[in-house]
Amino acid sequence: MSPTSPPSYASSSQRPLGDSANAVSSSADPSIYNSNHSAGSPRVLKACASDISMGNSRFFTYQEMYQITDGFSPHNLLGEGGFGSVYRGRLPEGIEVAVKQLRDGSGQGEREFQAEVEIISRVHHRHLVSLVGYCIANSQRLLVYDFVSNDTLHYHLHGHGRPVLDWSARVKIAAGAARGIAYLHEDCHPRIIHRDIKSSNILLDNNFDALVADFGLARLALDAATHVTTRVMGTFGYMAPEYASSGKLTEKSDVFSFGVVLLELMTGRKPVDASRPLGDESLVEWARPLLSRALETGNLEELVDPRLKKNFNEVEMFRMIESAAACIRHSSSKRPRMSQVVRVLDSLADIDLTNGVQPGQSELFNVANTADVRIFQQMVQGNQDESSAFSQYSWISRSRADAEATSSNSRIL
Repeated sequence: MSPTSPPSYASSSQRPLGDSANAVSSSADPSIYNSNHSAGSPRVLKACASDISMGNSRFFTYQEMYQITDGFSPHNLLGEGGFGSVYRGRLPEGIEVAVKQLRDGSGQGEREFQAEVEIISRVHHRHLVSLVGYCIANSQRLLVYDFVSNDTLHYHLHGHGRPVLDWSARVKIAAGAARGIAYLHEDCHPRIIHRDIKSSNILLDNNFDALVADFGLARLALDAATHVTTRVMGTFGYMAPEYASSGKLTEKSDVFSFGVVLLELMTGRKPVDASRPLGDESLVEWARPLLSRALETGNLEELVDPRLKKNFNEVEMFRMIESAAACIRHSSSKRPRMSQVVRVLDSLADIDLTNGVQPGQSELFNVANTADVRIFQQMVQGNQDESSAFSQYSWISRSRADAEATSSNSRIL
């Protein structure tokens, strides 16, 4: 297991930049890479990228990468992860980008590089981070993304000393991320399963619009296939139980992970938190009975982030509770499609709060998407045995030491 960094492509102006010595040593002088080893070299492309679908991505030379990041300066370091570092850069035309530099000799990094280039070059959506281009030069592998300026959802929810993320922003973020994931599942051919949906992979711009990022673990799903069987990889606290136990991956695995993100937005808690009392370390297991109780009794006090201090709309909160409860059902067949989640959350996010009409008080809000809401209610009120028969998180209560060695930002490798 290795910890992952804060998101690859987001600003870290209010976060420590990490180990400067490591940042400098990881970046080779561009003079060792001549023009025959640039990303545009036919010989290198044939040898190193014959299995990658290039799409419309732009080729960069290593010299260009070195220049736009000021020699991979530690002052431009945005974050470090298990497979490399991410730097802020500026293209000659003035466009800000984020450059992910994979570590030399990382077999997993090479696989992530190929997966990310092939998959992200296929997708174009306002709620998905865009790949600008990439570089292949000898052992160097670099990916270039649009720079997203306002860090990640994880940072705004869980960052030390951060101001409280207000409820309207949380609703907007949930709706935007849901749209991006629904596009991957239902509008791409072949379908794309992200496999690592989590708050640190949801980037935010200055308007708090969400962009889903990091496609290094993503998989293509042929329309004829009911599931993809793959090595289990993902992040503790977010993985669907059927995927964690069998490696059988479907779009509903992403739905479960998104349900965990909804729980984070509602409660302000991390998916796995070893500082919590014994038995409450897992957000999903802690929240399950509280979700049912809130829907049955209307009591939100135990579930809602206390930092909000009741500054939220109750109708919106109940809709999000229903959505989260449906998404994290143990049975994958009982979970909604992301397009259904989008329709429910859009009825929250698209209300104009500045025109004097409060969400929940307008006819539009109360009647919109009632069919989807009824479906969610039926899912939530279904057989509870399916939700409690098995827990992928039961290991947490049995071993505090294991829980303390694992955080919500730890991938299974």
